[in-house]
Amino acid sequence: MAVVTECNGARPVDSRDRDWASISFKLGLCATTLMFLGSFGGGSLQKRGSALEWFGLEFLSFGHGAALSNVTLWVGTTTLVIAWLLLGKAHADVAVVRRIVPWWLAPLAAAAPMMSRDVYSYLMQGSLLRDGFDAYTQGPSANPNAILFEVSHDWRNTTTPYGPLHLWIGEGVTRVVGDNVLAGTYVFKLISLLGFAAIIWAVPKIAQQLGADPGFALWLGVANPVMIIHMVGGMHNESVMVGLVSIGLWLALRSRNGGEFFFGIALIAVAMSLKATAAFCLPFVVWIWVNKAPTPAQKWVAFFVAAIGGAVLTVAIVALITSVSGASWGWIAALTGNTKVINPLSFPSFVAGHIANFGKIFFNPFPFNDVVAVTRKLSMLVMAGGFVACWWFFRSRPIIGTTVMYMVMFTFNAVTLPWYYASVLSLVGTFSSSRYVKQFVVAASVVVALAFTGSGNHQLYNPLWMATFTLIGWVGARWLFPRPTSGTELAEHSSGAQPRLLSITCENWG
Repeated sequence: MAVVTECNGARPVDSRDRDWASISFKLGLCATTLMFLGSFGGGSLQKRGSALEWFGLEFLSFGHGAALSNVTLWVGTTTLVIAWLLLGKAHADVAVVRRIVPWWLAPLAAAAPMMSRDVYSYLMQGSLLRDGFDAYTQGPSANPNAILFEVSHDWRNTTTPYGPLHLWIGEGVTRVVGDNVLAGTYVFKLISLLGFAAIIWAVPKIAQQLGADPGFALWLGVANPVMIIHMVGGMHNESVMVGLVSIGLWLALRSRNGGEFFFGIALIAVAMSLKATAAFCLPFVVWIWVNKAPTPAQKWVAFFVAAIGGAVLTVAIVALITSVSGASWGWIAALTGNTKVINPLSFPSFVAGHIANFGKIFFNPFPFNDVVAVTRKLSMLVMAGGFVACWWFFRSRPIIGTTVMYMVMFTFNAVTLPWYYASVLSLVGTFSSSRYVKQFVVAASVVVALAFTGSGNHQLYNPLWMATFTLIGWVGARWLFPRPTSGTELAEHSSGAQPRLLSITCENWG
């Protein structure tokens, strides 16, 4: 088999791996360029003062023009998924993935919002704080302005579920750009890119701390199309939250003294003040410090120091941000979140939907809201039990425990949306796992990435669509992680070791 050697004389590289990386790089760049072009007419359209209006291209947002935009965006999204699978086949190391991902992101930096209208709500909620309203007791409709027209009708009377840092950021943005929606979305784009850059930087370092392959972690959890589409394309605040949490976890893992460890907790507390989801990992961070203690007695001391000290520090930071931002403490009550969204990514909604489909045979109308209320309450019990179980049984492997915990929480949560999985994906490649786990993550990523349309609607209730892409995801996962045949491969998979990843140069890809 022909091989080529890196310029620096490192390990030999299979020429086929280099070919896969080269094809993936070019295909991914073409994909995000198509997504950029399609986003303005096929994404989450700005109704007034959009970029299309500025350039006299409004025809791309309706009629045949809208059809062209939607097809362009969809082809780009599908091509990005293919490029990601090919990059996985290339077995690229961390340096190569780090070179490729920014190129993929570059076109999306200039794209319009896609797959969600949440960024318009972020701007509107910031304007509420700016103009003296309480976003925890008043919805966007309390402050009619130019931004309100862009907020989805479903959320115009809904209070924000996010923390004071979220409102503070939104207030800062709207103070700078005023009610200029177009300018505001691009400021939030910059913020999301900064958060994503933090994820790119921190995830490989977490993997190194855990003895896993950083290139694989970066490919599986960051170059993942679900991450790129929803963190950068959709500009969700998970980008900043996960970025802060990732750096915080890395600091806790590498800490040799209390200063570094508590600085890590401080960053996670800041992330919590943006979105409360970050708080769920804090009890697991305690075990990181405990596991560093050499004797049982010292472990007990470490536990109380980390638990009590971490709790006090977290409360102090959250209180400081709440006070300085000018937001109210109403965000604590808002942690219950919204219950408007119904989709089968949420297990209680999935179960209630199937019960309703059967029950409609006998009852018309069927009391769906009553059924989903019950399934959600039962799921809360599962969430609570799952959280405690993960915290205890994974106490010697807290990062794995954090990952499993987040998956349990998002599966059984009352509302689950694709960008929630950023907390899972960013960690799932940082530790050794079985072939079946890798296959599941790849297949699920393909399905979730392709289940949502540019406007934010989804195909989760379209059986043919979901069956087709589930099959494609399964085939792609089996192609990347086939059944091991040799003794060496069997040993690697049985031990949960990551596949050997080769180093590939980015030169001569033209």
